[in-house]
Amino acid sequence: MITILDYGAGNLRSVQNTLAEIGAEYELVRDATGLRLATKIILPGVGHFGQMMRALDRMQVREALIGRIRAGVPFLGICLGLQALFESSEEAPQEHGLGLFPGEIRRFPATARVPHMGWNEVTPRNGAKLLAGIAPHPYLYFAHSYYAPLNDATAATCHYTLDYTAVLESHNIFGVQFHPEKSGPLGLTIVKNFVDTG
Repeated sequence: MITILDYGAGNLRSVQNTLAEIGAEYELVRDATGLRLATKIILPGVGHFGQMMRALDRMQVREALIGRIRAGVPFLGICLGLQALFESSEEAPQEHGLGLFPGEIRRFPATARVPHMGWNEVTPRNGAKLLAGIAPHPYLYFAHSYYAPLNDATAATCHYTLDYTAVLESHNIFGVQFHPEKSGPLGLTIVKNFVDTG
């Protein structure tokens, strides 16, 4: 059973609809007990980094979430859910991320129009598992003002004034900066690829 961590994200319904469309069973979880029973976890995210991290702390799920991910449970972070995997963000420097990857989420340069909104090209590297079965250089839907820099776990990049991490993959941890739930048939394939992981 797939567990969606519900901390009040605005795109929760569209993620639910995507899972239903591919025939995947899921449940919404709002506490640490539910997370400890999860066999796969999805953390959708829209909004503000600080608000998300404070919400996770109010729900007292931070340690349970980190523990399940470190125990090898497949995890998918969407948009802000990917950014939460890092140590911190320029959007809310006083708030700590989950710290599963080193580094800071950064704001696009002042010369860029933000948010980066709409369809943009994604370039796979290192054989991205989430993009299996999809033609090279797909266009997917983005909506964000902050980005994850390139690192060893970057499985695909996107360019918007600079190259940044569009897909992150490391063992059981997956993250996407775009919104698969708003990316049509390609997004369905990406979510199914996660659902089909071990």
